[in-house]
Amino acid sequence: MIVWLASYPKSGNTLVRSMLASYFFSKSGEYSEDLIKNIKQFPSYELFEDLGIDIKNENEVLKNYIKAQKSFNLKNSVQFLKTHSYLFNFYNKYPFTDLNNSLGVIYIVRDPRNVVTSYSKFGSLPVEKISEIMIKQLSSGGNLDAPRGTTERTLVYTGTWSSNFQSWKSFKDQERYLLIKYEELVEDPEKNLVRILKFIHKLNKTNFILNQNKLNNVLKTTTFDYMKNLEKENGFIESKKDNDGKLIPFFNLGPKNDWRKLLDNKIKIQLEKAFKKEMEELKYL
Repeated sequence: MIVWLASYPKSGNTLVRSMLASYFFSKSGEYSEDLIKNIKQFPSYELFEDLGIDIKNENEVLKNYIKAQKSFNLKNSVQFLKTHSYLFNFYNKYPFTDLNNSLGVIYIVRDPRNVVTSYSKFGSLPVEKISEIMIKQLSSGGNLDAPRGTTERTLVYTGTWSSNFQSWKSFKDQERYLLIKYEELVEDPEKNLVRILKFIHKLNKTNFILNQNKLNNVLKTTTFDYMKNLEKENGFIESKKDNDGKLIPFFNLGPKNDWRKLLDNKIKIQLEKAFKKEMEELKYL
């Protein structure tokens, strides 16, 4: 059964994925880039291609979301999947997922005023454009000419920043929802990683026994500075190139990405107005 690691882009999903991959898929708990490959992204056109689905027909892709997820659930274990999709149900007949395939969701959220600057750097687009995307745009990607395995190739229905956040709360009614704020995860990674681990064991109805040595190693090797240095030495699988072909660091500013110092006041007001309800709920306002 799938445990979703869901978030809007540039909200801390990679940090959570790195922590869980290090804890569950290594003997020592020490992070390496190979470990993160154990937690795949959904949707991915490569997965649909492997199932014989015509990726040029988006209707066929949507229709087979559940079929694709069933292929993960053939394994008799918890399956983690990362997604930037919102929890949609197109035409009331093409759901993103269902309770027969999903144990629950860990939803990672980040202050949209910091998302916008991080997303701007990573996407090589002006902050003004990213702000507009966060407020209005419902999808990203879908470039079939992009190389196989790149994020640009698969069409992902992200929704807006607010609809992405709101949609996954439907798992709350089933008590299968855990909210993780990026800011709190960075401030106290041990406390929040233990929360995540307890939640996963609760979903899976298994006893939680903490491996403290593994936990300590996870915390040491998934700090922002540690992973940034690793990227400098070895690169990072999710790095992209800008319009001039120059590699954009995936790990750029991290916790130092402070909207108070970086964000134009006009964009700040625009985001606060658009997302007032959610930002007040999350105590960002």
